[in-house]
Amino acid sequence: MLEIWLYSLISVFIVSLVSLIGIVSISINTNKLSTIIIYFVSFSAGALFGDTFIHLIPEAYEMSSGISVAVYVLIGILIFFILEKIIHWQHCHMPITSHHVHHFAYMNLIGDGLHNLIDGLIIGASYLASIPIGIATTVAVVLHEIPQEIGDFGVLIYSGFSKAKAVFMNFLSALTAVIGTAIALIISQYVPNIQSILVPIAAGGFIYIAGSDLIPELHKETKISKSLIQLGAFILGIAIMFLLLLIE
Repeated sequence: MLEIWLYSLISVFIVSLVSLIGIVSISINTNKLSTIIIYFVSFSAGALFGDTFIHLIPEAYEMSSGISVAVYVLIGILIFFILEKIIHWQHCHMPITSHHVHHFAYMNLIGDGLHNLIDGLIIGASYLASIPIGIATTVAVVLHEIPQEIGDFGVLIYSGFSKAKAVFMNFLSALTAVIGTAIALIISQYVPNIQSILVPIAAGGFIYIAGSDLIPELHKETKISKSLIQLGAFILGIAIMFLLLLIE
């Protein structure tokens, strides 16, 4: 169990460090950044689908019966649908003013913190299943976090935060992933075989994120040359998950 704790905490700390990537985006031309991000999104979508169908779901079937796995995957999709609804309800649509800046920014941070908490739960649950699956899931989460954290950093800057404060607050929000992982690992000591529930729920969450959040963004690009690059990045994300089978 100590080894699982060690791997899990190192993984979520790495995921949290991704929040610092936002500062790099400031030095990149906006048009160039938007072009780069969309390929990261495609790569991320492939990695999330790959981790789900190559690692998480097969492992879930090894731990539990077929129908229960399907039910928990659907519950995972439902949970992430509800969470996204809650986050969208909290999003502020009022124009930014000197009196309104902090409310807008902090609601974004709260939503991001909740998202990172769930990421931490997923990583913890994956390591409970096995260390190789935990590593694969961590890679998928990191790839997903890169474009998201750049976007979150941009929101904070737009809201009026200084670069230093935006980096600090974004990193603070990212650290909720550590809490999520700790919750998953602590619960596992009191609820036997909790990973048989959390792993398929995590799979459902990844399916929802990749299918409802990432794929629609990719369809906004209709130019054939760029679409082909997106397809290549998508396939590469899946291929990375296949390659990670070698460590199992």
